[in-house]
Amino acid sequence: MATSTFDTLLQKIETRAARAGIIGLGYVGLPLAIAVARSGFAVTGFDIDPGKMVALEARRSYIDAVSNEALATEIEAGRFQATTDFVGLAECDIIIICVPTPLTKHRDPDLSFVETTSRSIAEHLRPGQLVALESTTYPGTTDDIVKVILEGTGLKSGADFFVGFSPEREDPGNQHYHTATIPKVVAGDGAEALALMKAFYGAAVSTVVPVSSNATAEAVKLTENIFRSVNIALVNELKTVYAAMGIDVWEVIEAAKTKPFGYMPFYPGPGLGGHCIPIDPFYLTWKSREYELPTRFIELAGEINSAMPRYVVGKLAEALDMRAGKALSRSRVLVLGLAYKKNVADIRESPSLRLIEIIEERGGRADYHDPFVAEIPPTREYQALKGRKSVTLTPEAVAGYDAVLVATDHDSVDYAALAKTAALIVDTRNVFNRLGLSADHIIKA
Repeated sequence: MATSTFDTLLQKIETRAARAGIIGLGYVGLPLAIAVARSGFAVTGFDIDPGKMVALEARRSYIDAVSNEALATEIEAGRFQATTDFVGLAECDIIIICVPTPLTKHRDPDLSFVETTSRSIAEHLRPGQLVALESTTYPGTTDDIVKVILEGTGLKSGADFFVGFSPEREDPGNQHYHTATIPKVVAGDGAEALALMKAFYGAAVSTVVPVSSNATAEAVKLTENIFRSVNIALVNELKTVYAAMGIDVWEVIEAAKTKPFGYMPFYPGPGLGGHCIPIDPFYLTWKSREYELPTRFIELAGEINSAMPRYVVGKLAEALDMRAGKALSRSRVLVLGLAYKKNVADIRESPSLRLIEIIEERGGRADYHDPFVAEIPPTREYQALKGRKSVTLTPEAVAGYDAVLVATDHDSVDYAALAKTAALIVDTRNVFNRLGLSADHIIKA
């Protein structure tokens, strides 16, 4: 039966007769759905958020990586549809899971979304389907959780259905790479599952990178983000040390990166943001406890990066005291940039939220300006900030603040005008120096 089921599904994929179901239409799922639809497959997107359905029905994309035009093209061509009704999973030949994998408040993996989604798939599982997980997680999740839940139906992986893993590699705001051009790591539970993963993803993306097991593919994604986390922590720590010595860490990095070998530049900031780098390393930390192995580098990097917002607010308080003779507790501060990185609207795990919280814990008043985020949406950790609106960046508004704290260096901001009107600027991104704007009231942090 395995060969017959495999051959039938492989032929459906190769002829684009297979229907793909994408569960989770967020930053990962929606761009993937459109890329798969463009490659000729019929795609059904599933999500529990009715608000997304309203937007998609109106041909309105809520993800920067997907234009309204691209969305409308695939909908009107009949290649993409979206629904909150998971009954449609039974009609899908390929099912891709793109749901969140956050941490609990104790930094343990929260796989509730993956487990719930797997149970929903199990309710509609039938022979001849390929189920792939894209959500970042610890090695073993696909085989030990997703596969086990699906086999609870009595159907068997590798015989009746197939299971694989392919880590998402989305980079919001990246103008050079998008879903279809980023190399895709793929793996499967057995040779046939891997062959199906290669065939399906190979039809939608330019390059497929097969690896030997689902656990290996899961480890690939963790390794990529741990690499970034550790190196960012290193330059954040160097920033604090060099600042104490009167040395500009950004000048050091610019000079160091002229070496054509053996060095790769990373840059300090006010803390880590985004769904991946602040979270993913702790999935491996948690899993390593099962093997009684320490992950000292990972945990130390997390501690350093998590401490950056408080360090930055300390530098802000120091600058207010030294330059304006005013305590932070009596000051109004404008945080420039709410998104975790420039030129996007993504505020997931943004250090700006923590900066606002710390400023107000210390008695100050913090507002924010972000050209991409008009209002702070509900978040799990910062409920008190919900509903606050972006301040319009006029000279009169800026002049009303005791300091401007640059947390995100969006390109659309007029930094020259800001330098003229702000009483004090604390720059965590070195944007003013990069633009050749220097003055006594501009402080790096």
